[in-house]
Amino acid sequence: MNQQMPPPESFKAASANPDRLWLGPGSSRIPYWAYTDPAIYQRELQHFFYGPHWCYVGLEAEIPKAGDYRLSRIGERSVIVVRDRDGAVHVVENRCAHRGVRFCQQPRGNARSFVCPYHQWTYKLNGDLAGLPFRQGVKKGDEIQGGMPADFDLKANGLTRLQVARYGGLIFASFDAAVPGFEEYIGPEVMPWLDRIFKGRQLTLLGVNRQRIPGNWKLMMENIKDPYHPGLLHTWFVTFGLWRADQQSRMVLDQHGRHAVMISQRNAGGGGAVTEGVTSFKADMSLNDPRLLDVVPEPWWNGPTVTMITLFPSLIIQQQVNSLSTRHILPAGPGSFDFVWTHFGFADDTEEMTRRRLRQANLFGPAGFVSADDGEVIEFSQQGFRRGDDASTLCELGGREVAPADHMVTETLIRGMYAYWRRELGL
Repeated sequence: MNQQMPPPESFKAASANPDRLWLGPGSSRIPYWAYTDPAIYQRELQHFFYGPHWCYVGLEAEIPKAGDYRLSRIGERSVIVVRDRDGAVHVVENRCAHRGVRFCQQPRGNARSFVCPYHQWTYKLNGDLAGLPFRQGVKKGDEIQGGMPADFDLKANGLTRLQVARYGGLIFASFDAAVPGFEEYIGPEVMPWLDRIFKGRQLTLLGVNRQRIPGNWKLMMENIKDPYHPGLLHTWFVTFGLWRADQQSRMVLDQHGRHAVMISQRNAGGGGAVTEGVTSFKADMSLNDPRLLDVVPEPWWNGPTVTMITLFPSLIIQQQVNSLSTRHILPAGPGSFDFVWTHFGFADDTEEMTRRRLRQANLFGPAGFVSADDGEVIEFSQQGFRRGDDASTLCELGGREVAPADHMVTETLIRGMYAYWRRELGL
């Protein structure tokens, strides 16, 4: 939905309700209903997922050959990401133009064309309608029975085709033809951090896992814009020095506040005020297999050992020491979302580095030694929001303003996202 279009009636009704108005200035106190209200959620889908925003749909390494495809989602709408015989990548909606059937059911595969099982309408890989049964009717004697109208146009009845942006092996798509160019959308503040990982490199697919988390989709965006919690919640981070408040760090935002990068450099850390009184710190904890933290600096790091990039509304890009992954947020109602982890490496990695990336990936994912904590606390948060009163969350660490920071004792990135969210939704 473009910004100039009026909101749906359900959103008007919600906005007219005093309980659904965001009271007070700024974005440091987020009302609970922002995470639970169905009308707000529908407005988010229309504006952020189906409107002029680039949404991540997959890696080119997942569809290396002609005819390769994979299913993905933008918001709650199923899409097919496919490579044609000329090497071009297309993203089409998984919805037959005839009767709306979600015709592709396999999560990935290889196809010469797509055929709807209901009435066998057949589509080319680029989404064009190739043919359909009985278009010219059925001949019975000298009579032609049925058939499509004479002015039926194959070209006008193909699948919904999305705008596509390809960058460094990442694939993004948008339902909105008015979406800005990809680099303009990302912005000059964040783009160098994408270049650092992806520019000039060929990606290789290492593995995929997924989970459903019973919490609002924005909570995962918040989680990765929140440098406050990692050195407190995660035993692994604080105990083994992967992320501590004393480390050299930076918080970067784009000009709108929607995209961000958390940057940190691992050091010895430990001791003093950083770990004193932190219950997750286990001074006597050791590893049975020290290879899990067999970190080898890579030339392209240029200092940072951790960069966590959030591209609003749907993608997190993780570099945690040698572990690399995309994390795809797929809303599934106001109170749950699917979370897909795609672990990757580079084509020029040695076999030893590939094994190292895979071992370190055990820190992350649905049952990761670190990331399992995040899914659990997001569920606990959503349970608290269902109280139904007029309470708000508080994001005032480091002040109430939205600005870059050269430390991690701040919630500025969360405030930036909600400043954008509030402004775009007219709240």
